[in-house]
Amino acid sequence: MSEPPRVVIADDQALVRTGFGLILAADGIDVVAEASDGDEAVEAVRRTRPDLVLMDIRMPGTDGLEATRRILSDLDPAPDPPRVLILTTFDLDRYVYAALTAGASGFLLKDVTPEQLVAAVRLVRSGDALLAPAITRRLVERFVAGDGQSAALHRDLTVLTPRELEVLRALGSGLSNAELAARFRLSEATVKTHVARILAKLRLRDRAQAVVVAYETGLITPGAGAP
Repeated sequence: MSEPPRVVIADDQALVRTGFGLILAADGIDVVAEASDGDEAVEAVRRTRPDLVLMDIRMPGTDGLEATRRILSDLDPAPDPPRVLILTTFDLDRYVYAALTAGASGFLLKDVTPEQLVAAVRLVRSGDALLAPAITRRLVERFVAGDGQSAALHRDLTVLTPRELEVLRALGSGLSNAELAARFRLSEATVKTHVARILAKLRLRDRAQAVVVAYETGLITPGAGAP
């Protein structure tokens, strides 16, 4: 039996931290630390080496976006850096997009149900990315062609095979492995292999960054329908 996820909760609202902590603990997830701002979050990660950080965006002092950058870039704990799951309201979606480009593995709206919170933590801890297709599409379409601040993840797609390009395009719409397997009439194991090769060739952390790349490189055009 695998060890339960070890989680840090970073939010400036004590009620949110307490509520989320109780929900996770009730499902056997280990909350190893709480933080009320970005600096505390970075220090908590250094101290506890969690599997995952639930990160609010707007916090006093160092915000969640800068804390995410520091955790995923400056700290880069060996052998496996923690994954960051952004907590937000939809009004702050431009910050969510910036967090995805910084390496966050997805995002949650703060009105999630307890079941959705637990499922999200376990999903992201397992190595996947939390990409709700409808919300992710709106985020990326709104901001990828915006103010010129989203150039961090451009990659040369010529390193990909034609099939890998097809899979990346489908990833851009937020499809799960099961949905990808059905679309391409492949086994889920083959799909996982394709995804792993895409991430390795493009030097991406996970599927969240793959979605960003699919839009930023023009593989998917903002405003277009699902592939």
